Amino acid sequence: MMENVVITVSRQYGCGGRELATILAKKLNVKLYDKQIIHLAAAKLGINDLSEEELKELENTVEPMTLTYVPFHSFGNHAGESSRGMFIAEAGVIRRLANDGPCVILGRSADYVLEDEPNHFSIFVCASDEYREKRGKIVYEGKTLKELNQENEKRARYYNYYTGKKWGDPANYDLVVNTSSGSLDEIADAIINYIKTIRK
Repeated sequence: MMENVVITVSRQYGCGGRELATILAKKLNVKLYDKQIIHLAAAKLGINDLSEEELKELENTVEPMTLTYVPFHSFGNHAGESSRGMFIAEAGVIRRLANDGPCVILGRSADYVLEDEPNHFSIFVCASDEYREKRGKIVYEGKTLKELNQENEKRARYYNYYTGKKWGDPANYDLVVNTSSGSLDEIADAIINYIKTIRK
């Protein structure tokens, strides 16, 4: 029943979404894709000599209030490459990975890219401010709630810009999960059971 399911996980920063995606992939014995997608997309664009930090900056260069994309000029020989090109390349990689077989894909607006795929199940992971603030101190090297929210604003801006949808809107996902109470392991089991139930 879960043999062909591709699960996409979008998440608020600091809620444990990455850990939850990792647990889901392990329980389902499938691959987890996240940062690899950035590098595969960069390779498609012919960009092979940027650091991971530079690649992240390339794909996240989005002007929040304009209707045209912002060319990315900061890395010398790569002038002319754009965040729009990076998004399109990532979308192609995501579709290819989804066609290759069951997997879990973290972030990258994959829920939007795969929204018409019948074997796709999308999840949005969130948590209370109190829970995220606590994790910010313990798990995220002392980041404040304000810093976590700034990352959320960046994710929302990127998602909204490229998809035309609102990041975190429950209507965009098959399931919204709050990690504030209960263990991530238990939540992962509940998600798997939920998917199995609705796919019967």
